[in-house]
Amino acid sequence: MEMGGKLVPSAEEDLNVERRLAKKLKLKKGNLGAANDGMDMLLEGVPDIDELGEFEKVGKKSGKSKKIFSMNEDSEGDISVDDEDGEFDFLGSSDEESDLLASGEEEDEEGEEESDLLAGSEEEDDEGEESDFLGSSDEEDEESDRPVSGKGKKRKTKFEEDVLETEADVALERKLAKKLKVKAGKVQGDDDDDISMLDGNNENDLKTSSSELAVKSSSNAGLGKYVPPHLRSHSGDESAEYAQVRKRVRGLLNKLSETNVESITAEISTLLQSVGRTAGSQIVSEEVVASCSGGPRGNEQYAAVFASFVAGMACSVGIDFGAKLLERLAKCFEEEYLKDDNLSLRNVTLLLSYLYVFGICSSELIYDFLIMLGKRLTEVDVSTVLTVLQCCGIKLRGDDPVGMKNFISSVQSRVNELKASSEDGKSNINNKRMEFMLETICDIKNNKKRSKEDTVQHTRIKKWLQKLRVDDILIRGLKWSKLLDPSKKGQWWLSGENASKRENVEEVANTIDKEILETKKMLQLAASQRMNTDARRAIFCVIMSGDDYVDAFEKLLRLDLPGKQDREIIRVLVECCLQEKVFNKYYCALASKLCSYDKNHKFTLQYCLWDHFKELDSMPLIRSMHLSKFIAEMVASFSISLAVLKAVDLNNVLSLSSKKIMHFRMLFEAIFEFPDKVVWNIFTRLAITPENESVKSGIEFFIRKYVVCGKKPLEIMFKIARRALDNVEGVIL
Repeated sequence: MEMGGKLVPSAEEDLNVERRLAKKLKLKKGNLGAANDGMDMLLEGVPDIDELGEFEKVGKKSGKSKKIFSMNEDSEGDISVDDEDGEFDFLGSSDEESDLLASGEEEDEEGEEESDLLAGSEEEDDEGEESDFLGSSDEEDEESDRPVSGKGKKRKTKFEEDVLETEADVALERKLAKKLKVKAGKVQGDDDDDISMLDGNNENDLKTSSSELAVKSSSNAGLGKYVPPHLRSHSGDESAEYAQVRKRVRGLLNKLSETNVESITAEISTLLQSVGRTAGSQIVSEEVVASCSGGPRGNEQYAAVFASFVAGMACSVGIDFGAKLLERLAKCFEEEYLKDDNLSLRNVTLLLSYLYVFGICSSELIYDFLIMLGKRLTEVDVSTVLTVLQCCGIKLRGDDPVGMKNFISSVQSRVNELKASSEDGKSNINNKRMEFMLETICDIKNNKKRSKEDTVQHTRIKKWLQKLRVDDILIRGLKWSKLLDPSKKGQWWLSGENASKRENVEEVANTIDKEILETKKMLQLAASQRMNTDARRAIFCVIMSGDDYVDAFEKLLRLDLPGKQDREIIRVLVECCLQEKVFNKYYCALASKLCSYDKNHKFTLQYCLWDHFKELDSMPLIRSMHLSKFIAEMVASFSISLAVLKAVDLNNVLSLSSKKIMHFRMLFEAIFEFPDKVVWNIFTRLAITPENESVKSGIEFFIRKYVVCGKKPLEIMFKIARRALDNVEGVIL
């Protein structure tokens, strides 16, 4: 249809264009069939084909001219809108419409019009095409706002404006999709400058989220998972800090020698303080045992250096370090024994022997180890026994001859059993090695074997250990079976932590000359009286079962308590005295006998009384009364003096509670019951020491204020006491 010399598309042509666009865009039921890229939202509100046909009919009937647009392809294949060329004209001539359709007929037949409409082929014209598109729309908006001229031009309808805007948006979206290589809603190619045409907020958010994720992942990668202390030994992984400490300790142990053992011990003990005592001790123990058991064939010098290092560490860290290393060493020996690794067994045995030489463990552990080997006496056992005897056999005999005698008898009985079990009278193990072991045992027994002379380095190391007080970390009363016991708890290395077994009961029964059944009852009574160690229970049984104080004194001496356990005698004795319902002077006589035998018991008694003075406020009256009478008897027997009261400030009334006043009042009343001569000597003994001046004034003040109280007999005794306190010359009656 031509209007004013220009072609205007008819309704059928418009329908064909719509169908081609729908087919190209893969529309299905009004929705895009491809991935949702926002086209549905853009096409929302556009009428369908039927509505478009009805709209054309209504327009023709109304006699108004319509605004028609035509699509032309330029050389680049993009959409161009030009008012000067007359591509968009508002004419009503049907001739112009037919000419417009004829001009684009060839391109419509080739199907290139829609493809060029949807996607551009050149990158340079994207921005220009977009601006032309938007510019043409603006021009059309301005033209629509102008008044209609008399030549028949009409304003665009609302529908035509929406169609133009929709097609422009569709073309721009398709060009950008092809440019950015969008597939399934995701960008497939690399980002370029055209991505700035999209919404900048989404890109910034994407970068921000990715950077935050990278920071979180890097921070989480540096953090290790926390493992509770009681589960750290079960976990296979070790923290980086502990691994670094282990590496450092291993390097220092590799440099260990006789000349630098002091410096390396000090350095490792300092290193342990940075990681904690428990974890550090475990690391050092594992490395020491691994170095000895897994290393090459070690000699005695090698074992001596490591043993001196362990002794120095035990002095620095504590006695528990040596105990835990002995436990690990015993477990390592049993593991290597099952593997039948003679080299590793020799190294471990040498280390154990020199731990005994340098004072980590006592002879009891070594003898128990030897007796355990002597009961089996296989070829490996014979080699191990020989290693121990050659290393420290003479020292074992000197420390405990009775233990050596018991070991020899057990070995001889086992050898006789092996000879009797064999058919030809020969044992199943190497005869020469067995004979050499027996000869070595006999030489040690008869004192024919000389002890090894210490080298200059060993002498220097022993002096160094003596300065560190190595005697204080000696572990006594430890058995080989206890080291291997998995059920041990607490401070198991301390003597007396174990419950009394049958062999202990038999030993106590032999000591107190009682039957086993009666001894068991006595031990149960000791446990009820808070005697919680083997030594305390044995002392309790001796004291309570003695015929008199002389018999109890002799039995206490036969206990042969090692080390400082003899201090428990006085403490158990005082506790038994205070537990009685009626005061018994038997305990006073026994305590006086002990104090006269060994002055160390005097010091122990003094410290024990000071401990009880601290408990006077909470002490029951019966215990307080027994304690006051016990002190009076000990002072009257001159086992201790009244200077023991210097731990209490009798001048300070504010520090004296009612129970303390009652206790010391009973004490001085009990002292004043003795004859005048005894009272004189008691207070004279206090007067001759100038350092006791404050004690003298405190006693005089307390007696005048709380004891005498107008009682004539006490006043007479107090006058004697005052004269004795002034007896500086020390004249004794």
